[in-house]
Amino acid sequence: MKKIALSALFVAALFTAPAMAQQPAVKKTTPGTAKAAGTAYAVQPQLSTLGWVGKKVTGEHSGNVQFKEGNVLVRGNQLVGGTFVVDMNSLKVTDLKDADSNGKLVGHLKADDFFGVEKNPTATFKITNITPIKGAAADANNATITGDLTIKGITKPITFPAKIGVKNGMAAATGVATIDRTKYDIKYGSKSFFEGIGDKAIYDEFTLSFNVIAKKGNGVAAN
Repeated sequence: MKKIALSALFVAALFTAPAMAQQPAVKKTTPGTAKAAGTAYAVQPQLSTLGWVGKKVTGEHSGNVQFKEGNVLVRGNQLVGGTFVVDMNSLKVTDLKDADSNGKLVGHLKADDFFGVEKNPTATFKITNITPIKGAAADANNATITGDLTIKGITKPITFPAKIGVKNGMAAATGVATIDRTKYDIKYGSKSFFEGIGDKAIYDEFTLSFNVIAKKGNGVAAN
């Protein structure tokens, strides 16, 4: 709870400070060009959070996983790119209080039926494009982020809205991304691939809610 409170405090400070309101609108960027080069801000895993929710016919499960490392790229006062590494071994289930049930689900999620963590200990996300959301309210998502998500060694593009901001050597991004697990060869319990599984069916899509905090580092980097 302390970690969540601290990260929420940083985000609130970034997104509500008067100076942020005076910043120019988010500009469309495509990392990989000289124009998109920027100063590297190091992701702060101890302040950042990444939660997940997976649903099935009879209910849902939720939990979290930790960022291992990463950076966001800032040009001027605009976020223009970034790369993030997630430690899949840190995967936790938070909705099951019974230790035995919790352990069994965590073990299954780490097994080859799902994320195959032994062979794929990390997942990565690399931003390829950031587009402003015109007319976004001060407390709403202000950018659409597109990037390459790699899970189980399979890379697919995803796009999602987010609220991003940069101020006083700190950068923040919050939002929710919806992932189709079947695109990453995670087909266990999917109605799309198996018939007659009834109430054991698990929905193909799961969500990741992220709250990323990054701190300005040294040097210049580009994706």
